[in-house]
Amino acid sequence: MINDRYQSIADLPASIPVFPLAGVLLLPRTQLPLNIFEPRYLKMVDDAMRGERIIGMVQPDGDAAIAASQDPDAKPKLCSVGCAGRLTSWTETHDDRVLITLTGVARFRITSELDATTPYRICTVDWSEYENDLTPDFGAEEVSRDALLAVLKTYLETHGLQADWRTIKQSANEALVNSLSVISPYGPREKQALLEARTLEDRNQMLIALTEVALQQASPTTDTTVQ
Repeated sequence: MINDRYQSIADLPASIPVFPLAGVLLLPRTQLPLNIFEPRYLKMVDDAMRGERIIGMVQPDGDAAIAASQDPDAKPKLCSVGCAGRLTSWTETHDDRVLITLTGVARFRITSELDATTPYRICTVDWSEYENDLTPDFGAEEVSRDALLAVLKTYLETHGLQADWRTIKQSANEALVNSLSVISPYGPREKQALLEARTLEDRNQMLIALTEVALQQASPTTDTTVQ
C-alpha cells in the first residue's frame, strides 16, 4: 500500500524527476494514467522503475506552457508546486509506447533544478509544507459534502451527463473531492489553484465555486449558487 510505504517525509527522496504537463492534475491517492512516447520521458520511466519509482507532475508556469507546446526541446519555467506519484503500473505497447499509472503520494515545492545529464529534468524538492498529504483523509471531516454533491448534480443535469451516484455516495470525502478535482474540465490556472489549496475543504470550496461559475456561463439567466 502507498500509505504504508511513506510514513513520513523522511521516506521521500530529496530530488525527483519531473514531468511538466499543462492542464494535468495529480493529487494524493488519486490515479493518473499517462501515455509515454517521447524518448526523454521513456528514459525517465525506465530510470524511475530502477530507482525510487517516484515521478513529480508539475505544470509549466503560465505562458511557458505555450512555448513548451511549440518547442518539444524547450525547458519552460515550472510552477513552484507539483505532486509526486509512485509508478504503480507499467505496460509496454507494440509501438514502443509505455502506458503507466501514477498514484499520488504528496505535493512538493521545488527548491532548485539540478544540472542533470539526463534528457529529462530533475529538481530538488521540499515536502515539509505538505507533510499532511501522507495522512489519508486528513481534514475530511471538515468537507461540505452536501454542497459539493448539489452543485455536481446541477452540473451533470445541465450538460446532460450521467453519473454512477451509488459509487459517488459511497466515496469517502477525500476521494470524492480529489477525484472530482482531477477530472474537472477546468484550465491550467484553475488546476494549479486546486493543487495548491491549503486544506481539503479549501479545495472543495474552490471546486464548488469553479463549477458555479461554469454553470452561470452555461445558463447566464439561472441562479446556480448553492446555499
